[in-house]
Amino acid sequence: MSGRLPATPGIRLRPAAETDAGEVADVYLESFHATYDFPLAHTDEEVRGWVRDLVGSGGTWVAIDPAGTVVGMMALEPGVLDQLYVRPDRLGEGIGRRLLELAKERSPDGLSLYTFQVNDRARRFYERHGFETVGKYDFIVGTHADEDLILRHTIMQAHA
Repeated sequence: MSGRLPATPGIRLRPAAETDAGEVADVYLESFHATYDFPLAHTDEEVRGWVRDLVGSGGTWVAIDPAGTVVGMMALEPGVLDQLYVRPDRLGEGIGRRLLELAKERSPDGLSLYTFQVNDRARRFYERHGFETVGKYDFIVGTHADEDLILRHTIMQAHA
């Protein structure tokens, strides 16, 4: 047995509404704090303001469980997956995979993303789904530089 849970039935994906911003911020903050042992560069309240703006600008999608709770989120720009987070207690259920599949469908010319190099779980997840590391980027947080990996997924088009 792999230890992975079966895909959660009843998960719906939909564009985020402004009323989802609080729950989207909760998912982001819970996931970040569970994943990294370093602090965010901003306060939780600043992150909540940023998320309100992010959701309000469009391009943010949510995964909703049967109870109506936001359990995952992604922010997608043309060709760029800007954010993808799943509630830590819901990892391994296929929620991130479903969001990533939607991102690929909506980006037929390929999809790029950045992830912290120290986030081994995310890097392995993206590699399992066809992404390759194509570069590195120093992400400055205050006076500290964190190394991000740049990953790219290229959609192979069948030629007629």
